[in-house]
Amino acid sequence: MTASDPLLRSLRVDVLGPQHDRRHFASGVDALDRYFQTQIGQDARKNIAAPFVLLLPDGTVAGYYTLSATSVHLADLPPETARKLPRYPVVPATLLGRLAVDRRFHGRGYGGYLLADALRRCLRSEIASFAVIVDAYDDNAHRFYERMSFLALPDTPRKLFRPLADIAPLFQESGA
Repeated sequence: MTASDPLLRSLRVDVLGPQHDRRHFASGVDALDRYFQTQIGQDARKNIAAPFVLLLPDGTVAGYYTLSATSVHLADLPPETARKLPRYPVVPATLLGRLAVDRRFHGRGYGGYLLADALRRCLRSEIASFAVIVDAYDDNAHRFYERMSFLALPDTPRKLFRPLADIAPLFQESGA
């Protein structure tokens, strides 16, 4: 799917609301589906996570992701990254807590579309954040984030990060 693809231009990402039907969402990962169907609304109301949904032109929810504040211990970062940061014990980050695409829409680039939207929101935030952190729930997710230039934390390889300083130029070049 390219930027000139009419379907891509017709997609939109909205803040999750009561009008969005979550009952039939099925990504193929039970934990992500169960969270979306039963827990995500409560997390939003309690300001634990900010959920966003990818909507098709007919209003069908094709995917979702969540963002929340987190921090990372300076000692957990690769030495070459930590060396460039202030010597605080922890640095602020943004957690991309969950990201899933309904299996009916796998292979259409919607995961990348959701990730790009999440990264753009992180850049526009008025809250300081050094990086975006993700916890890859399985090998497929891990490979997806690695393809998107996320780096594994040395002692927790399923936890990956990407500095916002490395993300910003991606959106400046595209005019986003």
